[in-house]
Amino acid sequence: MRIISYNVNGIRAAIKKGFIDWLKTNPADVICVQETKAVKGDVDTKLLNDLGYYDYWYSAQKKGYSGVAVFSKIKPDKVEVGNGHGPSDDEGRVIQLDFGDIRLINAYFPSGTSGDERQDFKYAWLDECFTWLNKLKKKHPKLILCGDYNIAHKEIDIHDPKGKKIHPDFCRRKENG
Repeated sequence: MRIISYNVNGIRAAIKKGFIDWLKTNPADVICVQETKAVKGDVDTKLLNDLGYYDYWYSAQKKGYSGVAVFSKIKPDKVEVGNGHGPSDDEGRVIQLDFGDIRLINAYFPSGTSGDERQDFKYAWLDECFTWLNKLKKKHPKLILCGDYNIAHKEIDIHDPKGKKIHPDFCRRKENG
């Protein structure tokens, strides 16, 4: 099973910029997208279905915000939305699919760049997610976690590293002393 994870920064905009044409190249069996900024009804899903993809969505309650989706040529045995944590579930951040004994999780981790309140939310989310994933691994040892983590480890991992050094999502540690 080939899986691609892709932050589309708005699925409708991505479609206008050639997302469907890219899907026509058959890039993977499963495409996990983050930051859809839409609900399923906002998109002509027939375009996806005609290419052989089943589509599964989990959108934020806030219109035009966050959201995840999975487009799969393999029909999953089970689909679950959320991770059981109210505030993050309201933001449509996690969708889970079972393919046999494999549990695939597509997650859009919160960003902390808009201020202290969101950074605190991000830290709480990371703690909740860590605990949840550890419990989940006991039931689903073949666990795949993909998505947009909104965390950059090295300068190569981020667009405009010089401009982002002040952001909490990108904390550059001093190498070699």
